[in-house]
Amino acid sequence: MKLYNIDQCGYCAMVRDTLERLGLEYQKIDVPWSPFDRGEVVEVSGQHTVPVLVDGNTVLADENDIINYLNENYPGRNQNK
Repeated sequence: MKLYNIDQCGYCAMVRDTLERLGLEYQKIDVPWSPFDRGEVVEVSGQHTVPVLVDGNTVLADENDIINYLNENYPGRNQNK
């Protein structure tokens, strides 16, 4: 699982918090602040914005969609939360 991220991004922080709460391992890929320098993000998702989560063949590019996906697909890890 990969998360395209900017540490100062509040939306990215929401996703990171969910990943950590669920105890999921992921590779954090920090991207440049300038959207025009995010070629890899565009290749993966078709857009310049983050967060973007890649889980196998699933690519999600909205923090709410990502959080819902994680909670629905990894519910066994969501104990006592």
